[in-house]
Amino acid sequence: MPWKTARCLGVSLIVAGVLNGLGGAMVDRAHAAGGELEIRTVDENGQLTPARMHLRDEQGRPVRVRDYPYWNDHFVFPGKAILKLKTGTYRFEIERGPEYRTHHGHFIIEPNAGDNHEVALSRFVDMKSEGWWSGDLHIHRSPDDIELLMRAEDLHVAPVITWWNDNNHWAERGLPEHALHQYGEHYFAHLLAGEDEREGGALLYFNLEQPLAITGASREYPSPVEFLKLARKSAATPESAENGESGDEPPVNRLTAGESAPLHVDIEKPFWWDMPIWVASGMTHSIGVANNHLQRDEMLSNEAWGKPRERITYPDPHGNGRWSQAIYFHLLNCGVRMPPSAGSASGVLKNPVGYNRVYVHCGDDFSYANWWAGLRAGRVVITNGPLLRPEVNGELPGHVFTADAGQSIELIPALKLSTKEKIAYLEVIRNGEVVDEVRLEDYARAGGRLPPVTFNESGWLVIRAVTNNPKTFRFAMTGPYYVQIGYQPRISRASAQFFLDWVTERARRLKLDDPKQHAEVLRYHRAARDFWQAKLEAANAP
Repeated sequence: MPWKTARCLGVSLIVAGVLNGLGGAMVDRAHAAGGELEIRTVDENGQLTPARMHLRDEQGRPVRVRDYPYWNDHFVFPGKAILKLKTGTYRFEIERGPEYRTHHGHFIIEPNAGDNHEVALSRFVDMKSEGWWSGDLHIHRSPDDIELLMRAEDLHVAPVITWWNDNNHWAERGLPEHALHQYGEHYFAHLLAGEDEREGGALLYFNLEQPLAITGASREYPSPVEFLKLARKSAATPESAENGESGDEPPVNRLTAGESAPLHVDIEKPFWWDMPIWVASGMTHSIGVANNHLQRDEMLSNEAWGKPRERITYPDPHGNGRWSQAIYFHLLNCGVRMPPSAGSASGVLKNPVGYNRVYVHCGDDFSYANWWAGLRAGRVVITNGPLLRPEVNGELPGHVFTADAGQSIELIPALKLSTKEKIAYLEVIRNGEVVDEVRLEDYARAGGRLPPVTFNESGWLVIRAVTNNPKTFRFAMTGPYYVQIGYQPRISRASAQFFLDWVTERARRLKLDDPKQHAEVLRYHRAARDFWQAKLEAANAP
C-alpha cells in the first residue's frame, strides 16, 4: 500500500554551516495529527550505514525522537530511522564523523502522511586507508549504546568512562566479564575508563581492569598523585612485581584475544591547576589539547577551576582554544615530550561522540594495543574538523631528528589536507612561534609541500590548520616533531619560569584546613616546584 505524502525537500551537500539552538522539543509519537518519515542512510555501495542526525522544528528547537540514542541536539541511528513527528516543517543535518560530507535539508510533515527518503553518505577522505585510526578519550555515554555511537561516527577506539569520583556504573551490576569489546574488524571499546575530577582538574585513566578506589575523596585530599601511584600499582603485572621492576616501563594489562595495552593516563586539559604537578610526577602520558571546551556549535569560554587566561591576549571566541595550545607549547619548550590528545565529553557536554578526536598512525597493523602504542609514541594528529596527513623528511609526528653540536638540520614538511570548512592558511610552528603562514593556493601550487624549516639548535615543530568558523575553535594540529642538536633537548628559561610560577601560585590556593592533610598534599606541590626549578637551572634557550 503506498504511503500518503510527506514532502521531503532540499537535500544537498554542504561544505560548512551548523545550526544553533537551546532547549528541546520532545516528540509525542502517538500524536494522531502527525505523520511519518523513514530516513535511510547508505554508503557508496548502497548499504545501510549508521549516522548522526540533528533535527529541528519550525522554531529551531532540537527534536528528540524516541528509540534512538539521543544527546543534547542529535541522535544516532543504524542506517534507518522511522520519524513519527507532529505536523510542521523540519530541518536536519546528517553527518558521519569528519570524513564524510554533511547533508542538510528540510521536509514537511502533513497530517497522516507517510514517505521515505534515502541519503547517500559521501566520504571525501578515508583516513584509515592511509594508516590513520581515530579515537576519542573522553566519552560519558552508555556502554549499551557505544557500538552504534562508534559506527555512526566512524570512530575506531572509544574508551567509555564508567567510573569517576563517587559515580560507578558497575557498583550494583558487577564488573563486565570483558572490559574490551571489539565490533567488527575495526572498532574497539573499553568499558572501564575512569576519571578523577576534583579541585585541581581532571585525570583520565585507561586500560585498568577495575575502577580506582577514589570514592569519598574530597576536592583536595588525597592528592591526585596518590591515585596515579595506585593506578601504576594496580596495573603492574605479577611478573614485574616478582622481578622487582621499578615501574619505569609502563605497566601492562592483559586484554581479551591475547592483546595487551599499557596503563595510560591523560591530562584532560592543559589549563588545569594541577597540570604542572602531574607532569612533574612522570606518571602521565598525553594531554588533551583538543578538549571539551571546544564544541560543535560554540565555545566554553571559561577555564572552569583551571588557570585563567589573559583575555586581552586570548580573546573570545577562540581564546580558550588558543590558551590550551599556548600552555602545551610551553611544555614542549621545557623539553617535555608529551603527545597531544583529544576528547569530546559527550554525555556531559554538548558534543557528539568523536567530535574532538585524535588520529593515531598504525599503518595496516591496526589493533587496540598498537593504537595506544602509537599514541604514546606521538604518531598523532588531533582535530575537530580538518584532516591532516603529515610527513616531515618522510617521517611521522613524534620522530626525533638528531645531529652533532654545531650542525644544522633542514626539515621539509609535506602534508595532505582535506577539509569541509574554509581554511585561510596553514601554519608551521617552530618552538611556539609561527614561522610560516602558507595560503592554500600556495600549498596546492607546491604540490602539498610547505617551506623548509632550518634548525641550528634543538627544538620542535608542529603544523596547524585553523578554520574560519566564527563560533568555535575548529582546527587540526600534528603531534610534535623533535630536533635535538648536540644531544640536548631545548629548555626555555621563560617557559620553565612560567611553570615554576604556576606551581607556586597553585600551592597557595590549597583549600585544606587539616594540617596533616595539607602537609601530605603539599609535598607533591613541593616536588613539582623542585622539578620546574631544575628545568629552569638547566635552561639553554631564552
